[in-house]
Amino acid sequence: MQASITNTATRYGWATIVLHWLIGIIFIGQFILGFVMVRTQSQRTAFELIQLHKSLGFLLLGLVILRIAWRLGDAAPPLPPSVGILERRTAPLAHLALYVFQLALPLSGWALVSVSTLEIPSMPFNLFVMPNLPLPESDAAETFWASAHWYLAYAGIALVALHVCAALRHHFLLRDSVLTRMITPSSAGE
Repeated sequence: MQASITNTATRYGWATIVLHWLIGIIFIGQFILGFVMVRTQSQRTAFELIQLHKSLGFLLLGLVILRIAWRLGDAAPPLPPSVGILERRTAPLAHLALYVFQLALPLSGWALVSVSTLEIPSMPFNLFVMPNLPLPESDAAETFWASAHWYLAYAGIALVALHVCAALRHHFLLRDSVLTRMITPSSAGE
């Protein structure tokens, strides 16, 4: 059977699966890249890593917006009957929190570069100049947004770690289909 682009009653479609894993990989990669770039001794290498970090941040923001739009138009399959009532109530909240962090983190980074007094343009993948957000430049604003971005990054990666642990728990301990349906796409005939 041919894999379906859309979700079915039991599985996610390939569009949801590709967006999920692509966003997850970029999100985790951004955390690692952010950690490395602020500890790099070479100014040139640090600058290049920061530009890559900004490029991936804009890409992430676009993909998350696309993911949310897709999610609003393509309902997720319900959780399997084996999932308990507490998880049924908290899973939607956890997913909402993931979406919020995946939006807030690149937006806070965009705000950070927008208020910087250094006025270094953001050029996603050297393709075009991304305009700054209409925020006033100041050292105080830059300090605020740098802190916000840092705290959001650590809170976001903690939430992702919780999400990964929950998925692994479902797969290895509960042995249900929660993880596998995000790996194997639905079939057109399902």
